[in-house]
Formats: sequence, structure tokens, C-alpha cells
Amino acid sequence: MDSIATLTPKPGSEVDTELEEEIQGGMAGPSSLSAQHQRRSSTRSIKRRKFDDELVESSLNMGGSALTPIPVRGTRSRFSISVDEGITSSSTVVPSNSMVNLPSILQESRRKASKVKQAFRRPRRPRASQPTATKDLGRWKPTDDLSLITAVQQTGDLLAVHRGVKFSCHFTLTEITERWYALLYDKSVSRLALAALRNLHPQTVASVQSKALYTKVEEQLLATTSSTSQPTLETFEKLLQDNATVFHPARTAQALQAHWQLMKQYHLLPDQSVQPLPKSDHVVSFTDADELLRDSELASTERDEVLEAELAQNDRLAKTEIKQLENEVGRWQVLVEAVTGISPPDFDAQTLAVLRGRLVRYLMRSREVTFGRTTAGGTVDIDLSLEGPAWKISRRQGVLKLRASGEFLISNEGRRPFFVDGKPVLPGSRNKLSNNCVLEIAGLKFVFLVNQELINAIRTEAARGNAPI
Repeated sequence: MDSIATLTPKPGSEVDTELEEEIQGGMAGPSSLSAQHQRRSSTRSIKRRKFDDELVESSLNMGGSALTPIPVRGTRSRFSISVDEGITSSSTVVPSNSMVNLPSILQESRRKASKVKQAFRRPRRPRASQPTATKDLGRWKPTDDLSLITAVQQTGDLLAVHRGVKFSCHFTLTEITERWYALLYDKSVSRLALAALRNLHPQTVASVQSKALYTKVEEQLLATTSSTSQPTLETFEKLLQDNATVFHPARTAQALQAHWQLMKQYHLLPDQSVQPLPKSDHVVSFTDADELLRDSELASTERDEVLEAELAQNDRLAKTEIKQLENEVGRWQVLVEAVTGISPPDFDAQTLAVLRGRLVRYLMRSREVTFGRTTAGGTVDIDLSLEGPAWKISRRQGVLKLRASGEFLISNEGRRPFFVDGKPVLPGSRNKLSNNCVLEIAGLKFVFLVNQELINAIRTEAARGNAPI
């Protein structure tokens, strides 16, 4: 229905007169009431039953279709409810001496609906609190944090820490600075780091602290030992005992002796001076010094993915170009021979026979070779397309084979016949080849030459060994 249906009768109408008569005569019969107040339903395919609060709200939202009392004679009052399309109209009878409080009805219905929704609502899972700064938590290990804290306490310089401390992986100066400030000012990061440091094994802690950087005061105390003297381990033990409050608690006499030797090696002791370069022909240049350096001793740098991809692409292009040049060597050799007119001898110690054309010579160095036309889908041992136009030649035209008796056989595996000394060799058949015979294939002519010395040696070996023919 397109319009709102209102079941309120107008005063003075026929329906009103009938109702008055029924009320005066007593209670109206069930048959007459059911006949006059028939249930009206919607023709829509989807119907949904509404709650009481939805029915009341939908009726109140309509412009002039609220609950309208109908004054009639008698002890009861009849109310008609105007509803929208798709909702069954009904009538409610309430006593005339009772007052209907619509806001209280609405509040009660809404309260019931909220209780129903809360009963079927799923409980929310509490979200776990995540630390605010866990960006580099996976890279920074507890040993790295301990090394960072120890080095900063020793030197007070993050640049010196970046240059002198060896962490579990490579960290840039920016990453080290951010981690230090996070340990200082971020409560969540510092709490997690301290908890991880407490779980470290004492031997691990001692190993990390033994590699702590040396302060300037410690190096000044080590420099009191002259470079010309030969200090022993007892010398550094006495130095450590006299200055126990200056040196780090993890220092040992062996560590002090090793560091003093490094200072002496690099001429860092006060009684040392840098010697001038020797005045001779063998002066160490920067290039010579650069060759002595090892790549492992240099500080590792970050990988440049763009540069590596470009180098890999150039490498592939270079390999492809080399492969193409290798495939074209035969053609370039033919052109050189055609221009210069100088061709190498026909036979060598490994050539069994030669198929000579007008431009190309094909050397047969195995007992069985294939000939035809090389394409992208397959290759053959003898590519006849180098001699001239070969579009009528099959991709695998035939096979040249040397038997143990020293005879050459040629078989046709193509679609068209070819000729040996003017005699056709049909597809699927074979023929013998002799020395200086002419082979014509699709208009291309070749001379077949046999290396008689090598063939005679093969025949002799076959006769001695009784090789099968």
C-alpha cells in the first residue's frame, strides 16, 4: 500500500452508529467484530516481526496518525492505531478512567530491548597493551644493549661507540643514537631492556664487559710504560693494582698488555715518533698499501639493492652478447674466407669428411651427424641455411653416418627428396656416398670429400678387431 491506512472512524458515520448500538446492547458478538476488523497484511516477500517499542515508535513518528481516542458512550473507550505499510493494524481497549502515559511506555519498551541486546552481545576481549617503541626490538639483543651502555659509560661519545664497538649486526650511527635515547627516556623500552639484561648469564656479561673501550685516562696510564722497555705481565698486574679505581673492573693484566702492544704497534705511545719514508726506489705508495688491506678488515657498508640489480642486469646482457657472438663465429669465418679466398686445408687428424659448398665447408668429425635447417625450436649439426636460401629444406633433412667398414651412408628424413649424383633419394630411404660425389638439396649443391687416410686407418682397426659392419 502506498499510503498510510487510518482505521479511525469519523463521528456520525455508519461505523460509529453500529458501534454505539453494539455497546448499548451489551458486548458485541465475536463474529461481527471479526468481520469488521479483519487483519490486513502486507504483500511484500520479506516480513519481520517488530517489537512493541518499534510499533509504538513507528506510530508516533507519523505526522497525524498518533493514538486518537474515539469518544463513545459506555464504560470503555476504543483507540485505533495507524500503522505503516506491512504492519498489521490492531485496536486496543483500555478503561476510560485510566491515563495512558506514552513516555513511560516508550522508556519501558526501550529498557526491555536494551536488556535483550545486552544478553546476546558478545563480550569484548581486552586488548593487550603493546609497548610504544618496539621498532628495533628484534635486532637489538641484550648483549648489544650491554655493549652500548658500557661503551657510553667509558667514552661518553656515540661516534666513538659506532666506530669501536662490534655489535651482533651492523648498526648505523643514527640507529645507535635512537636506541640510546630510547633506553634513557622510553619507559617501556628501558623496562624490557633491563629485564633482558638481568637474565643474561654472568659469563656472557663478563665477556661483553671485557671488550669495553678504553678511556683516555686508562690509555694515559698505559702510556707511562715506555716503548723501549720490555714490560712483563707482572708490570701490568702492578699497574692494575695501583689504579684499580681507574681501570674498568673487567680489566685484566693480559688485556692491558695486549692493548699496550697495539698502542706501540701504531706508534701511539708518547715516546714514539713517526719515522719518515725510506728514500729508495721501493717507496710504499697508496696503491700498494691499498692492495695490502683485506676486505674483511674494512667496515661493512649497507647493501645497495638498486646497484646490485643493475649490475646483475648488465651481467646477463654481457653473457647474452657473448653467446650470440659465439654462435656467429662460423658465419664470420665464411665471410672472411669468401673475401680473402684463403681457406684452411680440408682435412686434419680429426676430420672424417667434408661437405663443401660454394660458400661454406662443413667438417664431419663424428661418426654420425645431422643436417638440415637450424631454427629457434631445434638445432642440427650441419646448418645448410648458411650456404643460401633454405626455406624448402626441412628442419631435420637427413643424417650422415660412417659405418665400421668405412662406408658413408646418407638417409633422408625430410619431406622432399634430394639428389646424389643426379639420383633421387626419396624420404625414408638412404644411399651410399662416395668420394667427390655431388649432393643437391633444394637447389643447393655440395661436394662430398672423404679423408682417405683416416678412413683406411678405421678400416684396418675394424678388420683387426672384427668390428661389426
